[in-house]
Parts: sequence; C-alpha cells; structure tokens
Amino acid sequence: MHATAPTAFDTRLRADGQQLTRTAVTTVQVNVGRVCNQTCRHCHVDASPFRTEAMTRATADAVLAFLARSGADTLDITGGAPELNPSFRHLVTQARAAGVHVIDRCNLTILSEPGQDDLPAFLADHGVHVVSSLPCYTADNVDTQRGRGVFARSIAGLQRLNALGYGAPGSALRLDLVYNPGGPFLPPAQDALRADYARILATEHGVVFHDLLTLTNMPIARFRADLVHQGRLEQYEALLADAHNPDAVPHVMCTTLVSVGWDGRVYDCDFNQMLDLPVCGDDGVPLRIDTLQVSDLLRPVVTGDHCFGCTAGAGSSCGGALA
Repeated sequence: MHATAPTAFDTRLRADGQQLTRTAVTTVQVNVGRVCNQTCRHCHVDASPFRTEAMTRATADAVLAFLARSGADTLDITGGAPELNPSFRHLVTQARAAGVHVIDRCNLTILSEPGQDDLPAFLADHGVHVVSSLPCYTADNVDTQRGRGVFARSIAGLQRLNALGYGAPGSALRLDLVYNPGGPFLPPAQDALRADYARILATEHGVVFHDLLTLTNMPIARFRADLVHQGRLEQYEALLADAHNPDAVPHVMCTTLVSVGWDGRVYDCDFNQMLDLPVCGDDGVPLRIDTLQVSDLLRPVVTGDHCFGCTAGAGSSCGGALA
C-alpha cells in the first residue's frame, strides 16, 4: 500500500501523467535466501556467508503452486547464491517439468564451491537460463567490488559453462552477463559496453555469451552504507532523480513481475523486499505466496524514492536497460 504522503518519485510520475500499475504476472522472482559465498560491496540484499535466512521446502512448494495457478511463464531464482538453498534444484526441476522458463541468477564463483561440481551440468541438463554477475572485464575492478580472486574464479566458471554449450551463437543454453557500476554513477550505454565485453572476454579468455545487462546500483542496504561512509548518498540520490527518464517508466519490471521473499511474503520487486515494503491486502496485512491470487496483484505498485534507480538514464531492470 502507498504511504500517506507521496514521495518525490510519486510526485514526478503524477506530473508526467504516469502511474506504476501491475497489469499482468508473467514472472515470479524468488529470493530463496541471503546465504552467499561472497560479500560484495554493492549488494542490495546484504548477503554473505554469515547470513542464515533460507526458504523452506514448504514455501518453495507454495511458489510452484502459485506458478501453476497464475500462468506465469518465468521463474527467476535469486539470492544470495540461490544454488546454496536446499530447495534450489527442486524448484528448477519442478518448474522446468511444467514448461516454465527458469532463470538462475548465478554469481559464477558458486560453480567452484565444494559440493557444486555437478552444478553446471545440472543447469545445462534442465535448460536453465543463466544470468551471471560480472561487473567488469578486468580483474582489478571485479576483485575490488566482489572480493579477491573472484574474477579468476568467474572466468573459470564461464569457461565451464561455455564447454557445455552455454553462450554459443544459436545455442538454446542462454548465458547473459550482468554489469553494475563500481561506484555512484550510472551505467554506460548497454550495447556499446556489450561489444567491449564480447571482444575482450573472447580475445583474452576465450569466453562467449549472449547478452550483457546493465543494472543501476540501488542506494539501499550495503551500497547505501558505503555511500553514507563516503559522504556521497545525497549526491547519488540526486543523480538518480535528475536522470529520471519517463520513457523507462512503462517498461519497469514491477508491472509484470512479483517478488517472493525467502519467508513467503510478497513484494512488488526485489528492492522493495529488501526495504521491507510488502504488498498488502485491503486490510493492510502483508500478502503471502501460499494464498496469493493474481487478482491480488493487479493494482498500483508500492513505490519510493529508490525507484528512481529503475528509471534513471536508460532505465534499469532485471533484464537490463529499458529505454
């Protein structure tokens, strides 16, 4: 439900004659927990190896049941490192058996963790669409943002996926990479950056992929804390607001996506989930996935000033640039 006082983002939408309303549910994005094998500086989930939040099998089954009754065609699994959740493979196998497109938001280093030796083959065998974090094509930038040695392990993971057919031209095994800025600035043009990634990764590492998705860093959680530490939070928030692009608004992900938290509560997007802004019923009680109906979601979405992060510049969503 909307706050009683409109935010600056709401005011800007109204001035442009716009409103964010969910018109359909085509994607169910599931955050299966905050356990991760990395601790990244920009992480809006605040995930790390020390977190314990994890989706139960009962909640995972409730997600699958909602997929069936909603008719949504995509299950987008994220975390943390989603593969560390005990129900990850259950979600994948059951959704794929039902003909649902499955996306794994993979940090790549998980592929070399103990106990995950068969993970690349599992993903390939089930035709999972892998979306992999690689915020730069140079080791220094990646390791600064994601931790020492992450770049080398990420390249090794990409090479393992490539060996199975992921990322090859014409391959049904889709492999996309994700770029996000290393600091408080907007991503560059997506197409030009993709060309740089493709050339350098192929030349220096023999790595191929399909698309590059550029994401804007949200001023929440760990990235927000870093901005506060640098004394740059207000500057970055002003940058996002000043770069607001009305052409991006109709394409933001919350108009067709629903986000499910590890505990089964329902949100308009993963960012609202991290800010504890749930979707509520008319009685003000947060909705849960086990009783959720599509009709509950066809309403205006919950917004805040962080939403400028999705509409700034070329726009940003889980699928990359928007406009």
